[in-house]
Amino acid sequence: MPPHLSADRPAAQPPGRGSVDALISQARRLKGDVDAVRRDTPSDASDPQERWQRALYDLALHQLDDLDTHLGQLQEGPPLVSPAPTAVLPDRAEPPAPRRGSLLSRVGSAEWNLLTDEASWSGELYQILGRDPAAAPLTLDELPSLVLDEDRPKLTSMVTDCLVDAKPIDGEFRVVRPDGEARTVHMMGEPVLDSDGSTASMWAVLRDVSELRRCRSAVSETRDSLQRHRHQAQTEHRIAVELQEAVLPPWRGSLRLPHQGPETLDLAAHQLSSPPGALIGGDWYDVLELADGQTLLSVGDLTGHGVAVASGMATLLGAVRGMAMAGTQPGQLMSWLNQLLDATVQPALGSAVCCRYRPDTRTLTWAQAGHPAPLLFRDGTGRRLNAPDGVLLGATSGAVYAQAEETLEVGDLLVLHTDGLVPGRGATDSMQVLSDLGPRLDGAGAAQDCLRLIVDEFGDREREDDACVLVARVTS
Repeated sequence: MPPHLSADRPAAQPPGRGSVDALISQARRLKGDVDAVRRDTPSDASDPQERWQRALYDLALHQLDDLDTHLGQLQEGPPLVSPAPTAVLPDRAEPPAPRRGSLLSRVGSAEWNLLTDEASWSGELYQILGRDPAAAPLTLDELPSLVLDEDRPKLTSMVTDCLVDAKPIDGEFRVVRPDGEARTVHMMGEPVLDSDGSTASMWAVLRDVSELRRCRSAVSETRDSLQRHRHQAQTEHRIAVELQEAVLPPWRGSLRLPHQGPETLDLAAHQLSSPPGALIGGDWYDVLELADGQTLLSVGDLTGHGVAVASGMATLLGAVRGMAMAGTQPGQLMSWLNQLLDATVQPALGSAVCCRYRPDTRTLTWAQAGHPAPLLFRDGTGRRLNAPDGVLLGATSGAVYAQAEETLEVGDLLVLHTDGLVPGRGATDSMQVLSDLGPRLDGAGAAQDCLRLIVDEFGDREREDDACVLVARVTS
């Protein structure tokens, strides 16, 4: 911008050529680094986080392109001087001719002389507005004809403030080119005063910022999309937690069964949660006193995370309780659970262990579907029960599940758990780690004390998913 005639301080001196060359080298090196990072960033249109990142990279590249352009103008040297037509006017800078492949065509200049009603446009401004270079430049009265109707009041206000009140122009408006394309133009201008301080002309630089605005719009849209995505994830997490808490047994800590008569089982259970912010899984545990005096013990896990999985877990757990109350034996119960999961709209896989304990004979009848077998601790030694045949629930239609029996003794400790109780370990390693707790569990006594020992041992370990553990001590 040329200075006002009334300015009380001298114009800043242009930097030396060597310093400009150094700035250009730094800007281009930075632009290359940003472009390299952008190319290495994965592009997944379904991921709002990645869309947000790529939009920011695009915006940074456009800004660095503009910086390179302006530094290039400095490198070309001082502008040519052209005398004002009538009034005493300051020198007007004409941008250098655009170079092939550069972005200089995005910046143009214009001057409107109020004394002669003449206009002067640079060639770049013709390119920005899509005008024929052979045509006469538009006057200030004609310029609004290129502007969108809703933006015309803004342009009129800026020009009026500049000519009447000598206010600088700094604003944007949209123009429609002859080919019908709409472009966003940023205009910066100043009044040029004559010797008596009145406005003689207006000088302006107009810049095509359409791509810059497009990038900013993309950044804004992806930011909003990311915020919506986060809000949705938080809402789903809250719903899944509430659903999980609603369907798991209402008791927490220890439980003694039966409720009436002499105690036969001392029970305790706990759910080890995944890290804060992680999605809720489909793990469950359950203890239910049946009508015939037997006790149902079950743990299970439905694959996946989120509200849909928590809802599916609630469905399976409800089915387990209903069929157990109806007297269904564990093997048949697993077959019907498999049929139920196979018939759901959303395919899913699940694993489970279901046990019926008969206290008068201390007999445990159980079946499993692709799930770790219960551990039996007796006299300080732990072992896995020999698992009957059973595939994952939902893996195949018409699967048949065998069942097994185990006679327990007073003082025996039974531990049922879901995958993930011992993070980072396979089934064999997990069994060995748990079995090593045998002497300590034997001395722990009550089921709640045994559970606390297990939770203290594994609860603080970093895990990617939920896990459940159910402990039952035979008391009589």
